[in-house]
Amino acid sequence: MTRIVTALCITFIFVTSAFAAPPKPIKALLVTGGCCHDYTNQKELIKKGLADRAYIDVEHVQQGGTATDSRIPLYEEENWSKGFDIVLHDECFSNIPDPEWTKRVLKPHRAGLPAVVIHCAMHCYRDGTDQWFEFCGVTSRRHGAHYGHDVVTKDAGHPIMSGIGERWNTGEGELYWIEKVWPTAHPLAIARNKEKDIDEVCVWTNEYGEKKTRVFGTTLGHHNVTVENPKFLDTLTRGTLWACDKLNDDYLKARAAK
Repeated sequence: MTRIVTALCITFIFVTSAFAAPPKPIKALLVTGGCCHDYTNQKELIKKGLADRAYIDVEHVQQGGTATDSRIPLYEEENWSKGFDIVLHDECFSNIPDPEWTKRVLKPHRAGLPAVVIHCAMHCYRDGTDQWFEFCGVTSRRHGAHYGHDVVTKDAGHPIMSGIGERWNTGEGELYWIEKVWPTAHPLAIARNKEKDIDEVCVWTNEYGEKKTRVFGTTLGHHNVTVENPKFLDTLTRGTLWACDKLNDDYLKARAAK
């Protein structure tokens, strides 16, 4: 009888574990807007891609039109990031030469709010200081010609890169030229700069400021064909979870956890 009861208890524990309630979703803010990209479609691709792969609820804000110097209303708010667990910066505002505005954008991240920086975010807020580059983890001021490029994994042992594979092709691309990888950054993948015949870091992690805020970065994502690529979305999802310190099977949905 004791053995039967024990077996039933083990079965009950197994069944209830298998059907455990999912975790409270991560609340992510995706910021888009500015020059040169199809943000109207890309924000939807990112939102759906993350939600399909993990327990991440994305709220998106697209402001600033297609100008490069828009001071968007979102950042006018004193506590613009309140209520969010992470911010995904995918905006393209390069011509705002005002260090105080940059500080305003960086304020929650200096206080410890995790972040993701995507593509043109690296070229934003050129205010004559290095404060934005320090946050991103790389310094980049230009990009090369448009061509598809192979993304080659550099650190296969990092949890973000698990399951991504040795290499994948972007289809189309706009490879950013990296002048400096900050000492707080850790490269995860590279791509070949055909013009200069050198490798450029294109996926990385960063620890920002005194709080060592987690930042995941990628310069990929100019064209829709790249943004909708499953490998891009897999990497972005895992990077977002890593930045939140939630890269585990609880937050990954079944097909993405394999």
